[in-house]
Amino acid sequence: MNTQQQVAIVTGASRGIGAAIAQRLAADGYAVIVNYAGNAQEAGKVVAAIEARGGRAAAVQADVADSAAVRRLFDETIARFGRVDVLVNNAGVMPANLPHLADTDDATFERMFAVNVKGTFNGLREAATRLQQGGRIINFSTSIIGLSMPGYSVYSATKSAVETMTAVFAKELRGKAITVNAVAPGPTATDLFLDGKTPEHVDRLAKLAPLERIGEPDEIADVVAFLAKPGTWVNGQTLRANGGYV
Repeated sequence: MNTQQQVAIVTGASRGIGAAIAQRLAADGYAVIVNYAGNAQEAGKVVAAIEARGGRAAAVQADVADSAAVRRLFDETIARFGRVDVLVNNAGVMPANLPHLADTDDATFERMFAVNVKGTFNGLREAATRLQQGGRIINFSTSIIGLSMPGYSVYSATKSAVETMTAVFAKELRGKAITVNAVAPGPTATDLFLDGKTPEHVDRLAKLAPLERIGEPDEIADVVAFLAKPGTWVNGQTLRANGGYV
């Protein structure tokens, strides 16, 4: 086992932004754990793509909303690769139909908070004692917070909680040289964003940015790669990657 190679866990990495992040970090020299909740086949494809380029990766199933599963995720990472240096809390859910607050049922509300907030919390809590000195944590928020658009009330609330935890947790880790930051993408071409939206709706959202397009997963992965570099001076911040959207 090469215990000197730095190791990254990327949650929700079987597709979309998570898959792009996993492949980018692997290209940057990290051994990568590709976490997935249920789609083993897609996670396997990400691992195969990394290995085909000479990288090291493994797929590990865990529902981030389950604290025991997240504990096992860290256990398996350390068993396979010997350490954890980077945690990317990317896993998240958003309803395709984007209901207004008054139309949001209990199950939808509870699932978003379970994955987006408790899932991030579970990862942070494990990272506090499992990351190497000088580790890096990157959480995921959303630039939609800045627009207060109808239909995004509960989703935005979950991500506002993530931003608050990011800022506070960075201070709580004083003395460990661990940075904690968040990335807040604007509209990005992923299944999570595109699901349930008409081409006209997507085009309308794209035009809100001065660059007049939606982002690509690789562009968000570039931002994560910057925050994942050892020794970064950026800490306790939320970086909005949205083409000037807000």
